[in-house]
Amino acid sequence: MSPKVFIAVSLAAATIALTWIAIGSIGSNLVYYWTPTELQAAEDAGNATVRLGGMVKTGTIDWNKDTGVLNFVVHDGTSEVPVRATEMPPQMFRENIGVVVEGKLDADGVFISNRLLVKHDNEYRAPHDPKEVDVQKLWESLDAGEQ
Repeated sequence: MSPKVFIAVSLAAATIALTWIAIGSIGSNLVYYWTPTELQAAEDAGNATVRLGGMVKTGTIDWNKDTGVLNFVVHDGTSEVPVRATEMPPQMFRENIGVVVEGKLDADGVFISNRLLVKHDNEYRAPHDPKEVDVQKLWESLDAGEQ
């Protein structure tokens, strides 16, 4: 076999092997992004790990600091999905903020999240009025973080 043929066959085999590995691994690692309406309409929603995106509904945040469980409702204006998160929420987490939670829908229709992200812009805006900053609370929060 000539060197040119050997190199061509080797490159073809390597290309086929890499393509097979890439395509075969993608299916098990896909995470789908759904809205509450799409999640409720899906028949096999409990079988897939998905990212649920929407807004935190006003009046639904219930965080038990002792157990570390955070319950709230995500909505998209049409449908709502109750969410149970087991991680500490980001500091910016609040009502009426866009969130993306990653996890699975359980048999009771509650979305069990193991990852919680909030949507925000990257621009820092200083308070308009310096009196809006409660310096005492700021120092207390810094002292609490050192313990």
